[in-house]
Amino acid sequence: MATIGTTALTLIDWAKRVDPNGNTADLVELLNTSNPILTDAAVVEGNLPTGHRTTVRTGLPAVAWRLLNYGIQPSKSTTVQVDDTAGMLEGYSQVDKDLAQLNGNTASFRMSEDRSFIESMSQEMASTLWYGNTATDPKKFLGLSPRYASLSAANADNIIDGGGTQTDNASVWLITWSDQATHLIFPKGSAAGLQSRDLGEQTLIDAAGGLYQGYRSHYKWNVGMSVRDWRYNVRICNIDVSNLIAESSNANLIKLMVRATHLLPSEGMGRSVFYVNRTVSTWLDLQMMNSTNVNLTLSQAAGESVMSFRGIPVRRSDALLLTEARVT
Repeated sequence: MATIGTTALTLIDWAKRVDPNGNTADLVELLNTSNPILTDAAVVEGNLPTGHRTTVRTGLPAVAWRLLNYGIQPSKSTTVQVDDTAGMLEGYSQVDKDLAQLNGNTASFRMSEDRSFIESMSQEMASTLWYGNTATDPKKFLGLSPRYASLSAANADNIIDGGGTQTDNASVWLITWSDQATHLIFPKGSAAGLQSRDLGEQTLIDAAGGLYQGYRSHYKWNVGMSVRDWRYNVRICNIDVSNLIAESSNANLIKLMVRATHLLPSEGMGRSVFYVNRTVSTWLDLQMMNSTNVNLTLSQAAGESVMSFRGIPVRRSDALLLTEARVT
């Protein structure tokens, strides 16, 4: 019974989803999180069946001043090709046919379960965008944190040390979304975004091998990430959360974010966005109450409060952790 209860909807689950009139209840999705990175990100079809190959210029040709009657040596630029693979995130929903038909609205009942799968996949996708590491879990795709993970790496110029030395660290990210900077990818010839397919009535098998009729849905999301130009992303790492809450000098978010904006090579490459977790967002909001602070602004758009830093949107991503290890 425990196995069935954790992998399939039960009568108890059904009862919790029906209102007093016998209709499918409007669920309050307490597990929903804020991950706008999924809607901000630029998406490009990959040029490989398994992902995307990017050609990056790594060196410029040499040029020289010339005197009359003297020549100069020919030269060339250098490039390197980087392959980014896409991961395959999937899920199956199974519902007993008689259970789904109990309230007379099978489609509505199944939709309530569909929403939970979509939310679960969105949360997993957002987490992988930040922390996916193919070195430790090759089933996923390579996220942003492993790409900006060393203060001595080639891209260390775009990693700002926030001063934290413990294991309760957070990061603030400045990401530029563009087909020339950072973008998501989906394999060549496949579909972009989360795909949901109703497989209809199926003969299902319970934990003991018994057969019963039910409905099955399949969810699939093939996606990866390409950082075409690392200079257009900045990671402010090692933000000690306890220092942040104590408002110590080691966690001066305003100064750190000002430094981040000046690391971008130029404006206009794409859409730049700051991403913070809930705690950092809270303390940024509190710092905005300082009347001398003109960097942070709060405006209204489509009925929602929108925070900006020097004109760059500041978005909350609940997938960003408060327990990051120190970046060294």
